[in-house]
Amino acid sequence: MDLHAWITQQVDHVEAAARARLVGRPVNLAVSGSGDVITGTITEVGDASDGLRFTVARYGVEPVDPRPAPVDLVSAVLRRCEADRRILARHRLDPNVTYEPACEGCGTYGDMGMSEVDNLNDCPELLDLAHAHGLTNDILAGLDRPQPPEPKPRASRRLGLGDILATPPITTSDVPAALRGPRWKP
Repeated sequence: MDLHAWITQQVDHVEAAARARLVGRPVNLAVSGSGDVITGTITEVGDASDGLRFTVARYGVEPVDPRPAPVDLVSAVLRRCEADRRILARHRLDPNVTYEPACEGCGTYGDMGMSEVDNLNDCPELLDLAHAHGLTNDILAGLDRPQPPEPKPRASRRLGLGDILATPPITTSDVPAALRGPRWKP
């Protein structure tokens, strides 16, 4: 397991624990446009395109409390997990660099397009993320170093310069018999 996989595992663990803490919590949800609040208990937590989707076991309807609700710590943890996943998606093994396991998110430098980070485990962004999830020097030393990606397979026969510059062979089989001489070779 390399550094990227270790961080992904940690984010999965934190996210699962945060979702488990949400299930069973009482909640007051404002109904848009009506001014009412549905009270109930969260029975399921899912993902939606604009955030979290809650399934609520409904108890009743109450008037809306005009005070803003406090920021939910669990929702903040889940948003942080989503941010970590976005960083992990950017900083991953670069499939275009076949001579070293470079980080795609760190970019390149110079005329030759050399990668900024030669090994994914040395990516400063990933090391900072890992530190936030409790990475120690012992854990880092025990992680595998990623290997360069496999080069794309080539065709079974490569074209050479002779194949590119050669003209097709001249055939004389379609020459009429009247034009053929005594030493004719087709």
